[in-house]
Amino acid sequence: MTDQTTPILVGIAQLSQRLSEYTPDAKEPVDLMIDALRAAAEDAGSPELLTSATSVRVIRGIWPYQNPASAVAEAVGTPNAETVLTPYGGNFVQTTVNYSCLDIQAGKHDIILITGAECGNSRAKAKKAGMRAEWRDIPGTPDRFIGEDKPMSHPFEQKVGLMAPIQWYPIFETALRAHNHEAIDAHIKRISELWAGFSKVAEGNPHAWLRQPVSAEEIRTLGPANRGISFPYPKLMNSNNSVDMGAALILTNVATAKRLGIDEAKWVYPHVGTDAHDTYFVSNRDNLYSSPAIRIAGRRALELAGMGVADVDHVDVYSCFPVAVQVGANEIGLSQSRPLTVTGGLTFNGGPLNNYVMHSIARMAEILRAEPGKRGMITANGGMLTKHAFGIYSTEPPAKPYQHQDVQAEVDALPTRDVAEDYVGAGQIEGYVVMYGAKGYDTAWAGIRTDDGRRTWAKTSDADLMTAMTEGEFVGRAVKVQPDNGFTVV
Repeated sequence: MTDQTTPILVGIAQLSQRLSEYTPDAKEPVDLMIDALRAAAEDAGSPELLTSATSVRVIRGIWPYQNPASAVAEAVGTPNAETVLTPYGGNFVQTTVNYSCLDIQAGKHDIILITGAECGNSRAKAKKAGMRAEWRDIPGTPDRFIGEDKPMSHPFEQKVGLMAPIQWYPIFETALRAHNHEAIDAHIKRISELWAGFSKVAEGNPHAWLRQPVSAEEIRTLGPANRGISFPYPKLMNSNNSVDMGAALILTNVATAKRLGIDEAKWVYPHVGTDAHDTYFVSNRDNLYSSPAIRIAGRRALELAGMGVADVDHVDVYSCFPVAVQVGANEIGLSQSRPLTVTGGLTFNGGPLNNYVMHSIARMAEILRAEPGKRGMITANGGMLTKHAFGIYSTEPPAKPYQHQDVQAEVDALPTRDVAEDYVGAGQIEGYVVMYGAKGYDTAWAGIRTDDGRRTWAKTSDADLMTAMTEGEFVGRAVKVQPDNGFTVV
């Protein structure tokens, strides 16, 4: 018999706002959060879930609010609820679910509301019209923070200009390509086919932002609507942040769900959750093509659930860029020939920054409700392939009470690498990116393994060299790092 304190997901919602042009009466992120929670309570068939909730948890976004949960709690009718906020990071939706399940199972809360939203499309349209999206001020300090804000960039990485995801993920991609001994053309064709598969899933997802299917050839071919961003990625291999999307999840326990008369057909059980992070600074990682944290935390989630990869019926692997999917699948042991998303991913479903995983969990819950007894796995990623969280879900109750593990100690025991700041001398390229500018290639950065086994970073704006780096394999090439953090190929 299922324990009465067993946590269950009973309410889900996904909303989007599609504007042809920005107007001052457009909804802002906190409005989408409120609307999403009301829709989630309606999904569960119980408005009392909102007014009886004792904790409101918001995923941090690119907006000015200091304590958005306070405004959300007031609007949905539970003004005295605990207010909670996370740091930045795409992992924090699943992490928040993990810790919320623990809180419910321990009796700290009977009903927890989780929500988040972004309005990147509104903001972009306002800017294009010469306006500013005016969003309200919500002051205050949350009662609780889940997770810590940690710097993601080493000072030396910042010094050489390496800070953005559109720089880092292509570096990982080229490192993985070389590790797999793939030719450049074959590699780009393969990852475009991977992404076309994601587009096909988005076509069948009623919540996806881009539902018109896009072919592999269209994805890999540069053009006015698919400009180069950072080789080897054109625009259609990047997360699509220009979306107005909100989502919500409502968690409770078995006893409360029964008391409120919530239809058991709505119940989805979180079975297990795990968390871990790779080194916060990319410079310290043993290599640039793997993730020990994904490997340990992802496989531990399956172990705790008593499952193997063959037992996963549906999975959503975090998909900000193609390399994130490949590394995630490699480390967990998932075949890349199987569907690896239930939404269409951050390019086609839409990537509302840190809140994407709330959409993947909500979509997973929809699918599991329609296929009772099947099991789904959610993976979440934040930073530069840095912070990771995992969850296993099913309409069937877990054999054991909800389980969670933070496996950081195991990750931390693995080898790391020292940074060679302002290094001058010989080395070999480990991974690289060539950035596009307005008139062609702009700057290339390379991760370089020094002769003494450390890692340094260098860059070039040499047009001929950058062109060559897009046409032939430069991972493994011998280079000389200059005093100005430039490099030349030996």
